Amino acid sequence: MKPILNISAYLFTSLADTAALRESIRSRATALSLKGTVLLAEEGINLFLAGQPDDVRRFVDEMRADVRFAALRPKESWSCERPFRKLLVKVKREIIRMNHPAIRPSAARAPAVDAPTLARWLDTGRDDDGRAVVLLDTRNAFEVEQGRFRGAIDWRLGKFSDFPAAALAHADALKDKTVVSYCTGGIRCEKAALFMQQAGIERVLQLEGGILEYFEQIGGRHFDGTCFVFDAREALDGALQESTAAA
Repeated sequence: MKPILNISAYLFTSLADTAALRESIRSRATALSLKGTVLLAEEGINLFLAGQPDDVRRFVDEMRADVRFAALRPKESWSCERPFRKLLVKVKREIIRMNHPAIRPSAARAPAVDAPTLARWLDTGRDDDGRAVVLLDTRNAFEVEQGRFRGAIDWRLGKFSDFPAAALAHADALKDKTVVSYCTGGIRCEKAALFMQQAGIERVLQLEGGILEYFEQIGGRHFDGTCFVFDAREALDGALQESTAAA
């Protein structure tokens, strides 16, 4: 059993006290010897942390005691060592930068599809209404090169803030299809789905929990390669294990 528990989680929720939260979260995580990164903004929280299992889960329980974070759903994976060297807690303008203030996931989420349903759709290439299913990778090009869902659309994004312009340029090609946006853990594809909805693309869903939750529930079926992660492990395979190719 690998002794270090790694979690990733995000939640779009309105936060008016980010400076105070930064200090309380830093203090709590430091007391539990956790390492990683926590991003805070008025739109919510995004975190990647690692430590001893009891300490990580205690941190999550303490966070959930605040009603604003009650819906946190961390995705878990295991490693032999902490893949972070230090703890960083930062306040940012956005927890994932898109530069479109009108996109506010804390006000209303885009519809989502869960991993088992998506895997079933991908078996036939169509959703339950018989519409063609198109997967749209919202990650950066270098992440896509590590691995992606088979046949997914890739717009060669240099950064996520490039997504809105790319979506507008390709909107016509997505008509009459069920578009499923996906990313590593869900945060980018959630904003992406909302933007595409506002751009008039009729049928858009986000993959609930992103690639990591899909791996947790389904494994690597329909996925070629590995999933890039932003820590020292670099990439995880369909079993959520550090890829030997990246090690």
